[in-house]
Amino acid sequence: MTTGTLALRTAAALTGSLALAASLTACGGSATADGSGKGGGEKTVTVYSADGLKSDKGDGWYDKVFAEFTKKTGIEVKYVEGGSGEMVQRAVREKTNTQADVLITLPPFIQQADGKGLLQAYVPQGSDKVNGADKAADGKWTSVVNNYFGFVYNKKELPQAPKTWEELLDARYKGKLQYSTPGVAGDGTAVLIKSMHDFGGREPAMEYLKKLQANNVGPSSSTSKLAPKTDKGELLVANGDVQMNFAQSKSMPNLGIWFPAKDGGKPTTFALPYAAGLVAKAPHADNGKKLLDFMLGEEAQKQVSEIGGGFPARSDVRPTDANAIELTQLMTGVEVFQPDWADIDENLTAHVDAWKSATGS
Repeated sequence: MTTGTLALRTAAALTGSLALAASLTACGGSATADGSGKGGGEKTVTVYSADGLKSDKGDGWYDKVFAEFTKKTGIEVKYVEGGSGEMVQRAVREKTNTQADVLITLPPFIQQADGKGLLQAYVPQGSDKVNGADKAADGKWTSVVNNYFGFVYNKKELPQAPKTWEELLDARYKGKLQYSTPGVAGDGTAVLIKSMHDFGGREPAMEYLKKLQANNVGPSSSTSKLAPKTDKGELLVANGDVQMNFAQSKSMPNLGIWFPAKDGGKPTTFALPYAAGLVAKAPHADNGKKLLDFMLGEEAQKQVSEIGGGFPARSDVRPTDANAIELTQLMTGVEVFQPDWADIDENLTAHVDAWKSATGS
C-alpha cells in the first residue's frame, strides 16, 4: 500500500454513556432464538471496540458518527471500550449470553475473533469499495477506519524524535519509556510485529526487547493512556498508532509521532485498521447491520480524517481537508510493509509467550 492510496477510516460518534454490566444484561435478553435481534424490538446496539476512536471530550469520530446514527435511526449506541485482545476475551466469556452486537478490533484480533466463532457473515453497504486486504473474503469482518502503527515522543523534552530502535536503549529513557501489553492491546501486539519485521525474525526481535526492558516502565492494557503521560513528560517515548495519536495531538501540544527504523534502515510501519464484524448471535443483529452500513457510508467516511484523524476505509473516498494533507505528509518516506496476518494469528500465542520469556513479564 503506498502513501497515495492510504485508506482513511472513520469510527462512529457516541450518544450513550459507557455500557454498564446491568444495561448490557438487559439488552442481551431480547434476542430471538436465531439471534436475529428482532424479538425484543429494542432501539439499541452494543459496540465492543478497541480504544482510539472515541474522545474523552466527546468530539471523536465515534462520538460524531454514533450521534448522527442515533438521530437518523432512533437507535441508541451502547459502547464498551478496551484493548483489542481484552474485547475479544470478553466476547468469548459471554458466548453463552451474548451482549455485543458489533465487535471492532485491530488485527490480528479480528482474525482471532473469527477463529473463535465470535463473528457472523454480513457484507455492509459500501464494503465493495474497501480494498480486498482490508476485509474478510467470507464477509465476517470489514475495516471501517484505516490506520498505521507508530510511536509518540515528547517534543518539549526531545526537540528531535528518536530515529532508531537502538536509540531507545540509551539510559536517558530509563523509566521514561512504555509500550502497551502484547496479546492484550492491539498496538502492543504491533510492537512485536514491527520489531520482528525490522530485526528479521522473532529471535533477534526478542533479544532486542529483552534489552529494552531495562528502560520499560511496565505493562499497560490500554495504549490510549500512554499519550497523555508522554505529553506531560512522565514518559519520553511510547507506542501508539497514527489515527489515535494524531487526534490526541490536537489537545496535547507536546505529542509528536515517529516511526522507528532498524539502525541503518528506513522507518517502517504497517496498516493497522479498525476492523468491524457483526457478532454471532447478536441480541440486536439488525441494528448492528444498520450501524455497519452507516459507518461505511460516504458521509461517515469523509469525516474520518477531518474528525477522527484517520484514513478512510473506502478507496473511493479521498478527503482533502487539512488533517488529510498533514497525515499524507506524516507518512511520506515511511516504508509500509504487509504483515502475513494468517501466520501471525496462527502463531500469536507463541509470539506472546516468547515476549513474556524474554522480558520476564
